[in-house]
Amino acid sequence: MTAKTTQTKPSIVFCHGLWADGSCFSKLIVPLQAEGYECIAAQYGLNSTAEDVALVKATIGRVSGPVILVGHSYGGTVITGAGVDDRVAALVYICALAPDADETSQTQQSNFPKTDVFSHIDVVDGRIWLRREGTKYFCGDLSEQDQKLVWATQGVPKPDLFDAKAGGTAWKSKPSWYIVGKNDHTVHPDLERFFAKRISAKVTELDSSHVPMLSQPERVIDVIRAAAKGVQQVTAAA
Repeated sequence: MTAKTTQTKPSIVFCHGLWADGSCFSKLIVPLQAEGYECIAAQYGLNSTAEDVALVKATIGRVSGPVILVGHSYGGTVITGAGVDDRVAALVYICALAPDADETSQTQQSNFPKTDVFSHIDVVDGRIWLRREGTKYFCGDLSEQDQKLVWATQGVPKPDLFDAKAGGTAWKSKPSWYIVGKNDHTVHPDLERFFAKRISAKVTELDSSHVPMLSQPERVIDVIRAAAKGVQQVTAAA
């Protein structure tokens, strides 16, 4: 089959983690939109993994294909489940979980040293709240002002999220990119490296906290651009 002469940029769907919502990707979305990428952030409620995965699949339907899913932290579990959708062409994990079919967030993290952030949370009224001082371990490379903003706008997950399975293993069939935060105190960096190796991802390591999309957005955008280029090359050759 003759290669196509034009290439359409993939759309990008962003999937947030715990203590966050889609606004955590604002420093990525604005520049990528300026480059002509169609972007949207899935705003799910952190009530159940099944609901969050379903909302991401619905969000995929709001943009043109092919789609790159970008997942941060727990959002990696979400894109692992939602990414089996045929409209998804690639996955980008940012300091993220990447479970296998029989794993949960809890079983993955229990195999590695407990990170500092989990000593600075409160489980109250059926939700997991990040304490004010916990931002030092969650996003310590941000300014004090930005850390306060992260705390003030936190999404508040239900504890059951840690015991739920993703409902799919997209990384087994979709090309993946992975960003490791070398100074991460929320997901252990060695756990991130384990995931990246297991899913055969193209790996970038950054001197960052758990939130490189806020502290080093240009470096994260570079990885997303690389994933987009890979998708475009495959599309052009089809």
